[in-house]
Amino acid sequence: MLQSVTASALTSALDGLALRQRTIANNIANVNTPNYQAQRVSFEDALAQSVKSSDGVVTANTERSMDATNVNGNNVNLDTETLSNIDTVLRYQFAARAVEGPFTSLRTAMRTS
Repeated sequence: MLQSVTASALTSALDGLALRQRTIANNIANVNTPNYQAQRVSFEDALAQSVKSSDGVVTANTERSMDATNVNGNNVNLDTETLSNIDTVLRYQFAARAVEGPFTSLRTAMRTS
């Protein structure tokens, strides 16, 4: 049960989403730092390919954002970061519930036996 492609993919997704949340927080913390270049986390395409190959294990990548810079050389857009954070939190909650489901069923089965 714990070694399935689904479990591996969900674990990889949770790891990638957690990294994205930390990266967004770092970007927001540096919104006024001159010459700071925002970072972006990507893993979804690699995860999809990994699932197709029956593995489900990937490591998220962090790359520098290529968005346009402000006068001070900073390219953090607070609106973009806020929306990305909301999206990431919702995806994380969804994945966490998907991981929790089989364990809840197993726990219920053990209580009733």
